[in-house]
Amino acid sequence: MLRRLMSSLHRFAEAVAVALLAVIFIAFIVQIALRYLFNWPVGWTTELSLAAWLWLVLWGAAFVLKDADEIRIDLLAERASRRTRRVIGSIGALSLIVLFGMSLPASWAYVTFMKVEKSSYLGIRMDVMYSIYLVFAVAVMARSLLQLVRGPAAQGGDAPTPPSAL
Repeated sequence: MLRRLMSSLHRFAEAVAVALLAVIFIAFIVQIALRYLFNWPVGWTTELSLAAWLWLVLWGAAFVLKDADEIRIDLLAERASRRTRRVIGSIGALSLIVLFGMSLPASWAYVTFMKVEKSSYLGIRMDVMYSIYLVFAVAVMARSLLQLVRGPAAQGGDAPTPPSAL
């Protein structure tokens, strides 16, 4: 039951990411058509593309990207024993929880302060535009907490990769 719910939520997150990518693509095509076919350069297409790109990157990192797909620099952990990998992974996860947790109040203050600003062409309130960062930060903290509880070695293999395999 829980696995089916998580799968449905992941498909929803992917669909949102696809919709944001489609918005970027359509705005790009409209911008080209208006500029080069009708000699009518407009700024709203660029603004829409930038807003959708911001949301796409942070939404995708928060909900679509799987732990195994993340880029990690694990030169030391890769060659370590299982216990050492767990310690290194736990330190990393705990560090992310603490650092994002420490930044959350200031991020919240900044995002809520930005309600006084609007985008130039579309008039989107900047607090709405930047609110995705708060969602991203909380998602990173939740994923790190899950990794801490589950154990960092659960995502990787149990045996270190031999140097010959590199």
